[in-house]
Amino acid sequence: MVKLSHHTLRWIYLIIGWIALCLGVIGAFLPIMPTVPFLIVALWGFSKSSERFHHWLYTHKTYGPLLQDWDQHRVIPIWGKIWAVTAMTGSMLIMLYLEIPIYGLISAGIIMTSVGIYIVTRPSRKREKTV
Repeated sequence: MVKLSHHTLRWIYLIIGWIALCLGVIGAFLPIMPTVPFLIVALWGFSKSSERFHHWLYTHKTYGPLLQDWDQHRVIPIWGKIWAVTAMTGSMLIMLYLEIPIYGLISAGIIMTSVGIYIVTRPSRKREKTV
């Protein structure tokens, strides 16, 4: 087994962060591609590689609150759940229209259903603190 140096791992995490951030930005403009899940991956990559980029994304004006809610409370807002399930359903319909082979449809269906179940079962808002 190859043991990677801390420096090499840091670069790998930084590259993962930037690729995920780029995919998240693309997802902000393409309705069939998600944004926040890629930003969560980017935040994870930056947390292991760059305090500066992690802080920038974590406190971002638009996406920071969503990322903070996920990080601190594992909360996905209801509109995010609706959007994610709608996008996955739309993707399946497009795959059906394009006549993707059955093994591709089944694989994508299993993955999207699993992700959908995970998303829908997360809390939609922060729990109230009881005193």
